[in-house]
Amino acid sequence: MAQCEQCGRQMPGFTFGKKICQWCRQHEAAQRGEDSPYQRVETAPWARPQSSSMIVTQLIFGANVAVFLAMLLAGVSMLSNPSGPDLVRWGANFGPLTVGGQWWRLLTCVFLHGGLLHIAFNMWCLWDLGRLAESVYGHWTFAVVYLICGVGSSLASVWWNPSVLSVGASGAIFGIAGALIASFYLGEFSMPRAAMTGMLRSVVAFVGYNLFFGAVISGVDNAAHVGGLVMGLILGALIAKVAPMHDHIGRRISVLLVGALLVVGAGMGLAHSRSYLVHGQRGVSRLSAGDADDAIRELQKSVRQRPEFAPAHAALAHAYIVKHDYDQAVSELKRVIELDPKNESAYDQLGLIYLSEKQAAKAEDAFTRLLKVDPNSAEGHAGLAGALSDEHRNEEALEEYKRVAEIDSLFQGVNYNMGVMEARLNRYDDAIASLLKQREAGDDPDNENLLAAVYEAKGMRKEAEAARAKAAEFTEKD
Repeated sequence: MAQCEQCGRQMPGFTFGKKICQWCRQHEAAQRGEDSPYQRVETAPWARPQSSSMIVTQLIFGANVAVFLAMLLAGVSMLSNPSGPDLVRWGANFGPLTVGGQWWRLLTCVFLHGGLLHIAFNMWCLWDLGRLAESVYGHWTFAVVYLICGVGSSLASVWWNPSVLSVGASGAIFGIAGALIASFYLGEFSMPRAAMTGMLRSVVAFVGYNLFFGAVISGVDNAAHVGGLVMGLILGALIAKVAPMHDHIGRRISVLLVGALLVVGAGMGLAHSRSYLVHGQRGVSRLSAGDADDAIRELQKSVRQRPEFAPAHAALAHAYIVKHDYDQAVSELKRVIELDPKNESAYDQLGLIYLSEKQAAKAEDAFTRLLKVDPNSAEGHAGLAGALSDEHRNEEALEEYKRVAEIDSLFQGVNYNMGVMEARLNRYDDAIASLLKQREAGDDPDNENLLAAVYEAKGMRKEAEAARAKAAEFTEKD
């Protein structure tokens, strides 16, 4: 089949004697100011005025950097990995809060990032793809496409990962990549085929590379990437087919309204299908306000709608603990562990309940399982030491407390507990050293009374009397 001598496109069949395709003839006619019977084509990006072609890209770039610097100046650890609570306070996308009524998080999360490397990579991608997309679509169309794709990516993230925090501009960036792919594939540009193919390959390679590494690297929100990409493909295809020219303002607005309606419809569907998140968030809020009964009612609705939603079971367990209904709390914590075998908090709370109920063997099992998940858990070693102590396995308990001190020397009461074990083992000098070290942590009448007893056992009556006096003084203060 013959090819156009000017742009390289394949010529239609039965075009004997023709050397230039209809698109190039149309372009030449447009340059002469003549009307053309053929479909108009999009102007090549490099053929448009470039003086301010990146104004929206620069504004979006600046907004992301400004938020990053504001968080850094506010004390958020942005040079490494900011904490989850910090990201939530600044507007991260988190299913229970977002679906629970804070829908603005769908947009604010697009301007937040999880550290220096995160924002650096995203802004590098935004600069390159944004510049190209803005030159293709124009300023206002590009801005609206970016925002719609960002919200669409956030919706996809909540849909797929409802209990995971999500931040970053990558979903919106994938959206503009998708829009470019659709436009390059479906649209008509007055440019050589080699240039068009090269651009298309570059954008497709960007999408493929990032989706692949998003699938193999933990912590990457590929759901947001796919959501943004799909929304971008839809908008790019509609613009290329319905409103390719910049002066098609009415058509462009109609296309973007369709995109906005798709997002709104997806949000309504999300609210309906993820209503268990709403009840879960209400339950957590009620619990924070001190209304355990109402919290339990809301959380029970959540787990009835989504029995495999571990965070609601965990919150329900906490509510039962507040109500001193330990049997129900144990049941809920076991369900959490069944759903999430690596949930350290569930093992810890379960073990503490067993300790409070004087079920040392069960407590030992819970804390042992916790230490299999995290061998360096100070809480796990402290809980195991408490269970061993209740079983009068003092030597083993002492070793566990020593391990706690190695992991976290400031762990609450660790030196006091070491002193208790050492006193039981008649290691009075070691006990005195541990209890004196505990004294440095602050006033504690229990610590002083035990210290007095150890001094008494050593025959150090003067020191014992001084310790008792301190204990009495601290008790009066309380």
